[in-house]
Amino acid sequence: MSKSLLTVPMLLSLLAATALAAEPKLTRYSFTEPHMGTTFKIIVYAPDEAAADKASKAAFARVAELDGIMSDYKPASELMQLCGKAGGDPVKVSDDLWTVLERAQEVAKRSDGAFDVTVGPIVRLWRRARGTRQLPDADDLAKAKALVGHDKVKLDPKAHTVQLTKEGMRLDLGGIAKGYAADQALLVLKKHGLARALVAAGGDIAVGDAPADADAWTVGIAPVEDPLSKPKKYLLLTNAAVSTSGDAERYVEIDGKRYSHIVDPKTGLGLVGRMTVTVVAPNGLWSDPLTKVVAVLGPEKGFPIIEQTRGVSGYVVRKTDKGEETSASKHFPEVRQRDEK
Repeated sequence: MSKSLLTVPMLLSLLAATALAAEPKLTRYSFTEPHMGTTFKIIVYAPDEAAADKASKAAFARVAELDGIMSDYKPASELMQLCGKAGGDPVKVSDDLWTVLERAQEVAKRSDGAFDVTVGPIVRLWRRARGTRQLPDADDLAKAKALVGHDKVKLDPKAHTVQLTKEGMRLDLGGIAKGYAADQALLVLKKHGLARALVAAGGDIAVGDAPADADAWTVGIAPVEDPLSKPKKYLLLTNAAVSTSGDAERYVEIDGKRYSHIVDPKTGLGLVGRMTVTVVAPNGLWSDPLTKVVAVLGPEKGFPIIEQTRGVSGYVVRKTDKGEETSASKHFPEVRQRDEK
């Protein structure tokens, strides 16, 4: 009497089919809300609209909570309360603010200050410059630069306290908070049982499991000249984050020179030269600040720094007299991608 044998490939196919059958039919839903000075977008696959709506509202509420903690526009935010005590004693902070500041300091030390959240006083001068279309006053810039430096931030891991050692210091988390918020929103969606999701926070995107109708999320890298035109390169991602920084939308032209909203903490000047930096990482808490490292230092010096972290790689598109010039970090080819002809 013959016996049928169940081979390993047959068993794996059977398990995959069983898992597919067990998962309910999922529909794609999309939601948007304004937060942190940009538009947050959630794309989620859910069994019904009610589940998608409930989860997205919880995710947006989490983003709003983080904005209330980390905004430098809201006087009552935890961040501004901390800045108001600059020059004084250490201040105990929330877990969220601690997490972001701890990562910010790590990136600042690794990049020798190319990314530095103490750049707030300089950023404020450039916000004014974008309105007046005049360069910051040299004396004002010198005073602001004297307040900048990651060595002026003291963290106590045991007590969860932060001390800003110089009076007048102002922190700016614009280069890291949105990446963290995207991570946290994605986490909320997963806690609601919706792991097939994408959260976009302006130039920062965090993705979970693949969409129900594909094996990965497709994320385009916008061209330098026209960010609204069709991308030439697409990344195929799951359970990862990607951040893009550039001057396509936020810049000021003064005396015929174009200055990016990204400021070099060492010089106090907005970056010049057209460039878009994209960083892929395990989460937005890494990808967001590391784009600024590459933007400030350039790919030649920036790529080796960002690739000190496992799973991180970068891609740069620069505008030159000869057209767009691209460069990629050592491990970027390992990221699934496709090019448009």
